[in-house]
Amino acid sequence: MANRYDPFQELDRLFGQMVSSQRASAQMPMDLYRSGDHYVLRTDLPGADPGSIDVNVEDRTLTIRAERSAAEDNDVQWLAKERPVGTYARQLTVGRGLALDKIEATYADGVLTLTIPVAEEAKPRRIEVQHSAQNAQLTDAAS
Repeated sequence: MANRYDPFQELDRLFGQMVSSQRASAQMPMDLYRSGDHYVLRTDLPGADPGSIDVNVEDRTLTIRAERSAAEDNDVQWLAKERPVGTYARQLTVGRGLALDKIEATYADGVLTLTIPVAEEAKPRRIEVQHSAQNAQLTDAAS
């Protein structure tokens, strides 16, 4: 039985590996939920240098950026190198009604946690209904 060799299949495989590793380095999985009067955003930044983490808000765009550096070993022969390195970045457009100037950020165990409070003007509030005494008098007079 003769084996068929397809040079394009090997190129396709190599290209697929390259693209998937680039995609993996750009990934920043995230969870977002509301708890009471604030939102919590958690994103995985495994191995990121804590000093490289940058969170900023410009207009209604929240940007999270972090860097994971490669090992500086010049005298090594790599047998496998699958852990992505480089810059992680993610941008989210946030809606109105959030107190963006009061965001709190913590980084622990490879997880960045942002706590974003709901703005005071966006919180639900109860409105007191005033009763007029005139309506009560009309009701008594009609009886």
